[in-house]
Amino acid sequence: MRKVIASAFVSLDGIMQAPGGPEEDPTGGFAHGGWVAGSWHDELGEVIDRVFSRPYDLLLGRKTYEIFAAHWPHIGDDDPIARQFNACRKFVATSSRVPLSWANSTALHDAAAEVRKLKETEGPDLLVQGSSVLVQTLLAHELLDEVTLLVFPLTLGSGKKFFGTGARPGALAVVNSSVTPSGVLAATYRPAGPVKTASFALETPT
Repeated sequence: MRKVIASAFVSLDGIMQAPGGPEEDPTGGFAHGGWVAGSWHDELGEVIDRVFSRPYDLLLGRKTYEIFAAHWPHIGDDDPIARQFNACRKFVATSSRVPLSWANSTALHDAAAEVRKLKETEGPDLLVQGSSVLVQTLLAHELLDEVTLLVFPLTLGSGKKFFGTGARPGALAVVNSSVTPSGVLAATYRPAGPVKTASFALETPT
């Protein structure tokens, strides 16, 4: 059974929108595009290498797909990420019937149902990058098996959140974590059942 694995850059207040550049996604008047590019440090490369260290197919929302398709096919195969992205299969959650131009791309027009079926097929894990709308669908239908977040020491105030409208109550187990010298927290989480509740109140009030 394939796993659905998501990784994302997020701010301390949970925003994942437009980390790569000012024009990446200005939806809603977002004015801080490029906040990761402006805070990048070389030590983050090791963390990124871990995310891409095992075989995968890409699972993307249409907006992220279009951003990637305009970039990665034009990067030489000397770049290991470009080589992997261009060669792997791309599954794209989209309501559009416009053909997908990037090689090895397949449209998913009912993301929740089709991802559930994909998980039952043979193949590598499905790796989600960006794709904030798709992430909400996956969260709402409990289809994410693992999440790696790189949390940057800054706040953005408003924008698209990783744990947004699709988030459901649930506990998470920390699989591994580390902090870079620049203060970026990298942590991997897996679902761990329901939220446990208790009370600090005294049995006999004073």
